[in-house]
Amino acid sequence: MAHQHPPRFLRIVDDARKRVRETTVDEVKSKLDKGDKFLLIDVREDSEYAKDHLPGAIHLGKGIIERDIEERVPDLDTPMILYCGGGFRSALAADNLQKMGYTQVISMDGGIRGWREKGFPLIKP
Repeated sequence: MAHQHPPRFLRIVDDARKRVRETTVDEVKSKLDKGDKFLLIDVREDSEYAKDHLPGAIHLGKGIIERDIEERVPDLDTPMILYCGGGFRSALAADNLQKMGYTQVISMDGGIRGWREKGFPLIKP
């Protein structure tokens, strides 16, 4: 069952979604299968990433991505797809990265929960 988020949190997510591009779980899987070149970033908490994550994903949690992105990804035109649990934190992070000048940032709507529901592969320790 999906987590019920508080209304004020949902309002800021809805506001961010007005400015960010979103993609679907199926589109991300297709891009990975085709070998498209993009950076896949998991913005969940450390413990969530340690439990499982998408193949090829790097971890830059929502709490630190804005601080650390410039060092990890200096090219503002790097294609990036961000994901989280359901697509809310990734939308917020994508909005902030765009404000920082990144031009090709996309949030994966549905997040890792949508990925799991489809039975797509995950990396587990």
